[in-house]
Amino acid sequence: MNNVTSTPSFARKSFALKALTAAVLGSMAFGAQAAEYEWTFQTSETSGEPQFELKKAWAEKVNTMSDGRIEIEILPVNSVVGATETLQAVSANILQGHMTDPSYFSGQNPAFGMMGNLVGAWGDPVEFLDYMNYAGGEEIYNELAEPYGVHLIGAAATGLEALPSKRPIRSVEDLEGLKLRAPQGMVYNIFEKAGATPVNLPGSEVYTALEKGVIDAADYTVFATNYDQGLYEFAPYPNYPGFHSLPMVSVSLNKEIWDGLPADLKAILETSVDSMSYEMVAMLKARDLAAVKEVNQDPDIEIIDMPAEERAKFRNIAKEEWAVWAEKNEITQKYYDSVVTYLQDHNLM
Repeated sequence: MNNVTSTPSFARKSFALKALTAAVLGSMAFGAQAAEYEWTFQTSETSGEPQFELKKAWAEKVNTMSDGRIEIEILPVNSVVGATETLQAVSANILQGHMTDPSYFSGQNPAFGMMGNLVGAWGDPVEFLDYMNYAGGEEIYNELAEPYGVHLIGAAATGLEALPSKRPIRSVEDLEGLKLRAPQGMVYNIFEKAGATPVNLPGSEVYTALEKGVIDAADYTVFATNYDQGLYEFAPYPNYPGFHSLPMVSVSLNKEIWDGLPADLKAILETSVDSMSYEMVAMLKARDLAAVKEVNQDPDIEIIDMPAEERAKFRNIAKEEWAVWAEKNEITQKYYDSVVTYLQDHNLM
C-alpha cells in the first residue's frame, strides 16, 4: 500500500497553529480574567491512562489560550453517564462535551459506527486526519451529529490497534473460528465475514476473558496499552502494526453552546483540538515503539506483522461490508462515497 503524501497539509496546519497560538498568547498580556464558560467533558478512558492525561493537558491548554475564559473539567469514563450515553448527555447539557469513539452510538445511527471506525480503511492515523481535516470528513460528521444537538470541534485518532491473540494470526485464514472480542457493529460484522467468531464484551472484561479462555483474541486498543495491561501474558501473539481498527476520537461540544460562542473562542477550540490530535498520534506511536522494543526481548512473545497481501485480503472483506453499511441511510452513503474517493485519489486502494 502506498503512503499518502500529507506533508503539505501538515505544514499548513502547523503554520496555522503557530500563528494563532502566538496571537492568543500575545493577548494574554492584558491579564487573566474569570472564566466565562465552565464545562464538563467525559472521556472514554479510565483515569491515569495516557490518552486521559493528554486530554486533561488539552483542557489546560484551552484555559491558557483563552486567557482563562474557558475552564474544562475532564472526567474519566462512566463518571456521569455510561460510555454509550454521552451523546444524549451532551445534547441535554448534562455534560457540555465528550471526547470519545463515536462507534459507541451505533444504536442511535449506524453512521456513528461507520465514521467512528471504518475497519480496514486507514493504514496510518495521519491519513485519517488528513481526510477529516481537508477532504470533508468533519463536515460530514457534523451533518450527522448536529441533529443530535452535538457539534464536532475536531477529530483525533489513536494509532492502528494491535490484536493480542493466543494463537498466531499470519493470514486471514488464521482468523477462522477464532473467538475474538469485538464490539457490536461494523467491526463485529467484518471479523465474522473473515471467519472469526466475534464475542461482544466491554473493554473492561478483556483481561479476564483472555485469562479464562472465554476469548482467544481481542480487538481492543493500541499495542502499548495492551502491553501495559498485561494482555500478552495470555495472548502472546500480538499483531503490530495492526491491520484492522483505527478508531476516531470525537471531540464535541453541545451545539447550542457552540453556536453561542464568539469567533475567537471557536478558533481557539478548533486549533487546540487539531494540535492535540497530532500530539496524540506522536505520543501513542512513541509508546508503541518503546513497548515493542521491550517485548522483542521476551522470548515468550512473538510480534506478528501480517504480510501486505493478507492485509489486502482483509481490506477486500472489509470493503464488502462498507458497501453494505453505505446503504443504511443517506449519511452512510455520503461517507462511503467520500472516503472511497479520497482513498482512490491518494492511491490507497
